[in-house]
Amino acid sequence: MAESRKGPDSIRIQGAREHNLKNISIDIPRNRFVVITGVSGSGKSSLAFDTIYAEGQRRYVESLSSYARQFLGQMEKPDVDLIEGLSPAISIEQKTTHRNPRSTVGTVTEIYDYFRLLFGRVGKPHCHQCGRPVEAAGVDQILDRILDFREGTKIQLLAPLIQNKKGEHKEIFQTALKNGFLRMRVDGTIQEITGDEELAKMKKHTLDLVVDRLVIRDGIRSRMADSVETALREGAGSLIVIEQAPDADEKEHLYSTRLYCAHCEISLPEVKPASFSFNSPLGACPTCDGLGHLMEFDEALVVPDPSLSILDGALAPWSSGKNFWYLELLQDLSLKLDFHPHTPFGKLSARHKKAILYGYEEGGHRVFEGVIPNLQRRFRETKSDDMREWMQKFMSESPCPDCKGKRLRPESLAVKFGGESIDRLVDRNVRELIGFFEKVKLTKTEEKIADRVLKEIRERLGFLNNVGVGYLTLSRAAGTLSGGEAQRIRLATQIGSALSGVLYVLDEPSIGLHQRDNAKLLATLKSLRDRGNTVIVVEHDEETMEEADWLIDLGPGAGVHGGQVVAEGMPKAVAQNTKSVTGQYLSGKKKIEIPKERRPGNGKSIVVEGAIENNLKGIDAEFPLGMMICVTGVSGSGKSTLVNDILLKYVQHKLYKSRVKIGKHKAIKGLSGIERVIAIDQEPIGRTPRSNPATYTGLFTPIRELFSELPEAKLRGYKPGRFSFNVAGGRCENCQGAGILRIEMHFLPDVYVTCDVCQGKRFNRETLEVKYKGKSIFDVLEMTVEDAIGFFENIPSVSAKLKTLEQVGMDYIRLGQAATTLSGGEAQRIKLATELSRRSDGKSLYILDEPTTGLHFEDIRKLLHVLHELVERGNSMIIIEHNLDVIKTADWIIDLGPEGGDEGGEILAAGTPEELAEVKKSHTGIYLKKILKKR
Repeated sequence: MAESRKGPDSIRIQGAREHNLKNISIDIPRNRFVVITGVSGSGKSSLAFDTIYAEGQRRYVESLSSYARQFLGQMEKPDVDLIEGLSPAISIEQKTTHRNPRSTVGTVTEIYDYFRLLFGRVGKPHCHQCGRPVEAAGVDQILDRILDFREGTKIQLLAPLIQNKKGEHKEIFQTALKNGFLRMRVDGTIQEITGDEELAKMKKHTLDLVVDRLVIRDGIRSRMADSVETALREGAGSLIVIEQAPDADEKEHLYSTRLYCAHCEISLPEVKPASFSFNSPLGACPTCDGLGHLMEFDEALVVPDPSLSILDGALAPWSSGKNFWYLELLQDLSLKLDFHPHTPFGKLSARHKKAILYGYEEGGHRVFEGVIPNLQRRFRETKSDDMREWMQKFMSESPCPDCKGKRLRPESLAVKFGGESIDRLVDRNVRELIGFFEKVKLTKTEEKIADRVLKEIRERLGFLNNVGVGYLTLSRAAGTLSGGEAQRIRLATQIGSALSGVLYVLDEPSIGLHQRDNAKLLATLKSLRDRGNTVIVVEHDEETMEEADWLIDLGPGAGVHGGQVVAEGMPKAVAQNTKSVTGQYLSGKKKIEIPKERRPGNGKSIVVEGAIENNLKGIDAEFPLGMMICVTGVSGSGKSTLVNDILLKYVQHKLYKSRVKIGKHKAIKGLSGIERVIAIDQEPIGRTPRSNPATYTGLFTPIRELFSELPEAKLRGYKPGRFSFNVAGGRCENCQGAGILRIEMHFLPDVYVTCDVCQGKRFNRETLEVKYKGKSIFDVLEMTVEDAIGFFENIPSVSAKLKTLEQVGMDYIRLGQAATTLSGGEAQRIKLATELSRRSDGKSLYILDEPTTGLHFEDIRKLLHVLHELVERGNSMIIIEHNLDVIKTADWIIDLGPEGGDEGGEILAAGTPEELAEVKKSHTGIYLKKILKKR
């Protein structure tokens, strides 16, 4: 009975067969920090996400009403016999980056919600025009101020009714007379009301109702209170006091129970939490609707290459062969303004450029519309989505001219807390905010009101700093975060939720994190565990494995060769298991070797001068060619900005005339040493299930050609297109080659079922009858790369591409596996294999962004062999990386820092790994030194 009261002490799984899992049974201890590891494709995600998390989520959804379930989607039961001891499950994956342009780090972590509450309750309003503090006064406060006037002072109490508005306003006089009032101040002059007044209709008038006339003396408070309340009621919360003290000039005072700036004579809206929401009309900037930016036509995209003349295609939107009419207009303009149409656009005068881009007037008439006004007009008028999409290529985001990117109304931006406005605070990074909230001084009343809010803000900022994203600002758009950053932010949010009894499943939280910050992340994960939660992490990081309470190693290989539990237990026990590849690396029996020599390069370099984009501090960076270069540094130090936003985009523009916005810099020199650039990132190889490794790598084309050359195909007159599931003819028309059908359920989620005509085989019966070595085209797509290598060994055009996939460790994937099921690391390696299969001229520049994502030690060893082979052919390679196994094998390292965000953006050192290891101020160098000592 005691055991059932405290619940089971493990998650018991029996007969798990999801994907490649081999009917495994395992007990995972609850309320522990558990790491699941193994080579890529060994079944880690199948066990953690597709079995454990999916079943936990499904059971929760099943407990809801049928009405609620329709909004949560259909959840299939994982292929498993039994799971016991499950808790409610929360998954924190890398794929959960917010693409909503309104999402920011502040909103995702909910810190901004507390900011809104803080400013709405204890923020001090200021006038947005003059900057003076303003406050709303109660009736008693107004009364006290009036009674402070000198004794004997004559006062008049007036209620402001109309300010500077045109009209006769006859009805206002009649209503006032009916309510017993006798006098009105009309445009500054007090007069008696008759009820027949008619003011000039076209003139602006100001009307103030005279409520009472008094003299300050003892015993007047009661009458004064009645008159003040009457004036405030008639004046909708405002009243005017005319003070005439003995022997003094007449003064006028304005009081309000609402916020009012007497200096600027403007009322301000009531301050409430919604006033600081850029998703609410109360707070959002009306010009950009709270987005902070507008999409506008960009001169840099309209004229991507200023070295061209207007007749040679400098104006990209007007450069196609169909735009003869526009070219004639430009020639006419050149005659009017006296410039040569063959002069490069960059060498034209500022006046000529302005006329071309924004139009030209002569004698009060516009004789030339201008390229950008032309595009703006066509963009407004077009009803074609294709045309609109085409024009958007020449547009970019620009800060809103009114709010300057701050998203809020000026009235909201003028409210201050601790002397700072809300936009100034969200533009600070997390580390700076921690310092601000530690030092901020409050009154006792403010402390009482804001105590709990400040406690939440301080805690959540601390959590963000502890997971290694202290360099981020709260205003940073969520869509610009990397997968690792987004995951760590969600992790910090979960810690802030303070839940217990929950099962957390995480996917490589260490991705994109420098070794320096790993200890903080591990402490965060352990704090989740210490609150009574079970934390299951799919991870390849050595330090994370060593710190785990329980380590599960899946394998022994990938795909069909994986799906088994090779070892489990304490990390030390796994390290002693000779059957475990992971254990061999943990024990040091296996390791990635450090090269005996570093390549000297080919003597040429690409030099980036004066890089100042984002947080870069005007740096000059030299990239020696003919080498493998690693760009390193703590998270947020400026690595991606330097390599992807500046260097890559500049080279793509110069080599391929691509229309991209290049990061700010002075100059880039030395491109003569390269002829092409290949960026290999982790973006999916396709967005639909129709995309797969066979189609992406070009492997499917020779396979289809092979099938079309078979005797049976020739006899039937089948061409290669017959064997494509994207083209009508050979595919199953019932499912149009998808293999599945979507059934719409009116009150329930859509259901996907296998096509009952082709049974999921995508092709029609006649196409499937054509076979090569007894296999149909569908059978070939179902093969793994490993099986296909043997099957197509006598077909060089096919086997060569298959072997490159094997080289990058992708021998376990199926040729027709849907692109949507591939991880970012797998997509990156497929792209790498595609490049590897092409002939190299030795003048290519490869740029990779964290290629070790999702890779085990053994996979990294295989990957490095491929990367070094590409460099050996004479190519150059730049890798953004945190993994020390990659960094230690590089020929050259450029280390940025010293910290992230505003404290980064400098080059700390550049040189060989051995040289960097001696730089004491480099965090990378400190960890590198330890590794190089083990040589």
